[in-house]
Formats: sequence, structure tokens, C-alpha cells
Amino acid sequence: MGKFLQLLAGLAVASLFFGGTTAKAEDCHRGTLDARYCDRDYNQTADLPLDKDQWVDPDTIIFSYTPVEDPAVYAKVWDGFINHMSDVTGKKVVFFPVQSYAAQYEAMRSGRLHVAGVNTGGNPVAVSCAGMVPFAMMASKDGSFGYEMEIIVPADSPIAAPADLKGKTLAFTSPTSNSGFKAPSAILKSDFGLVADEDFKTAFSGKHDNSILGVANKDYEAAAIANSVLKRMIDRDAVDPASIRTIYKSQTFPTTGYGHAHNLHPETVALIKQAFFTFDWDGSALQEEFKKEGRFIGIDHKSDWNVIRKIDTANGVTYDCK
Repeated sequence: MGKFLQLLAGLAVASLFFGGTTAKAEDCHRGTLDARYCDRDYNQTADLPLDKDQWVDPDTIIFSYTPVEDPAVYAKVWDGFINHMSDVTGKKVVFFPVQSYAAQYEAMRSGRLHVAGVNTGGNPVAVSCAGMVPFAMMASKDGSFGYEMEIIVPADSPIAAPADLKGKTLAFTSPTSNSGFKAPSAILKSDFGLVADEDFKTAFSGKHDNSILGVANKDYEAAAIANSVLKRMIDRDAVDPASIRTIYKSQTFPTTGYGHAHNLHPETVALIKQAFFTFDWDGSALQEEFKKEGRFIGIDHKSDWNVIRKIDTANGVTYDCK
């Protein structure tokens, strides 16, 4: 896989780079979108190409879920849903276990991925640089949704509050993760006057489960994580909750956003959405894994991800897709 993601400047400025040549698109509004996409309706997502020859209608739909943990954990979890999508669309559907956020974005950008659940912080990246069009996310049966960013430490750590992180090492997950990097960076700077790599040292674990297990095993002094992942790991007995203590909990953020490639045939898109919104959660592996959730609800990227884009702006993050 070609060069996809490069962090140019620590916490203050980050730019995203994508390998491959940029296809030409009609002269139109784009906002943060790459030059190959067009946003004629100003909703901040890529529009379906005007030229029908550019539409894609694959015999096999490739689906992936954000690699917040080991992808192998989720292959069986999504199996029932995959079968349901296959029944609704009349097409073969395959689960694609991506190993990194960057690999997921590049797969959609290159046309090798058609539907994806992308982590909260990565949604603006996938929208701008991979042409993803978000349309759904998980919610409880009453329609409530979201998760919080928590900063965790070993249970017996002397660190009692975010201010105590000064001079310590904080583990982040990935530069594109909201709860694993963007939100804690902005919050620690604005609310506690702590600047990464100036007031505290940083490390990158790669994934939320790595950070959580790292704190539980005392490999990390502290870590910023999504508490939704922590809860699922506790429910699976993958980590002992008594080994971890929380010193900070954020406001509620939208959770993983599910989207399709911008150039999928609209009839196929309609069937994919139908599969999401008609899936029966009761007794499913998804319900067993995501115990808080009970349905998929529709989302609007422009409004629902506004807070995430504000966090990016506070961190000086821009999307330069090349």
C-alpha cells in the first residue's frame, strides 16, 4: 500500500496525504473535499458523479468496521448483519478486516471498499479524502447515542487528575482518532494548559484496546480512550476493571459513523440503507457485543459531526489529500 498518512507537525498542525493520482472532477464547490469529489448541495459530503459511467455497482459488496480493536474480534460479530445485507441487496457481502484507520480510508478511496463503519474522529478524514458518505450510526432503542473520551490510569497510580499528567507520559491511539488523540489534545490544552510533548510526553499505541491493556498492565502511565471500547472489553472479560481508574471524562460524542462510497449506484445505496435500518438486533451477535445499542439511526454529517470538526480546528488539523 502506498504512502497514505503523514503527520507533518505534532499537535499543532497535521496534514493528511493519500497516494495515487488525483482524478479530475467538474468545477464545483468542494469545501474540505479532495479535488476528485464535488459537493453541489453544500452538505459537506461528496455527491454522486453526474456521469453515470462513473457509477459503481459491484457484484460483491465489501464492508469493513473501524479497527478500534483487533479486526478478528469483529468478523463473527458482524456475520449476521453481513448475511442480512446480502439478503436485502441480493449481492454477496464480504467483511474486510482492515488493520489500520489509514488502510480503511485508502481502500475506499481506491474503490476496494464500498461500505464502512469509520471511527468518530476519522469520519471527516474519510469524507474529505476517501469520498465516504455517512448515513447511519448505532443508537439505543430510545434513539440515544454516543460515547465519552476518558483518560485512564492504573488503579494504584498517584495520578489523580489531568493536572497531574505534567511530566508524565500519556498514550494516544492514532492521530485520526477523536477520543484517542484529537479530543484529549484539545481539552488538555484549553482546559488544563497542558501541551503535548511540552508539558507531558506522548506515545501512540495504535488502537484503543492496546492503550487500555497497556494501562491495565502498567505499560503506560495514562491513556486517552473511548469508554465504549473499554466497556465492551470489560463485558468480554478482556480487562479487569479493578486494574484501571478514570481521572477525566468528556462530553458525549457521536459514535462510529457508517457510510458508503460516493460513486455507488443509487439503487444499491438504497438497498444498503434498507439493510441497516431493517436489521433485527434482538438476539443478534451485534446486540451481544454492543449491549447499549439496539438499532441504527440516520445521521447528517454536516450537523452531527460539527463538534468533531471544531476539535480538529482547535488542534490545527487540516485535510490535504494528494
